[in-house]
Amino acid sequence: MSFLVHPDLRAVVTENDWAYIESLLQDLVKRAKQHPADLFKQLSSLGVGPLVTHEVGIDLKDHRTLQELSSRFVQL
Repeated sequence: MSFLVHPDLRAVVTENDWAYIESLLQDLVKRAKQHPADLFKQLSSLGVGPLVTHEVGIDLKDHRTLQELSSRFVQL
């Protein structure tokens, strides 16, 4: 499991939300190493604070818009 983020994430996230997002991302990376299947299941129906899952899939080729958007992202 890997996490991709906007290359200038600090510019995208408001200052008020930055500490929460940073903490959440660190937690996700840690949990992905310890319990990847459980984390994937949770993220597939995500509703954590300001983050909400809109689509779930195995291959980004099935979601062209997400593929284009994520092509600029960097690994966390």
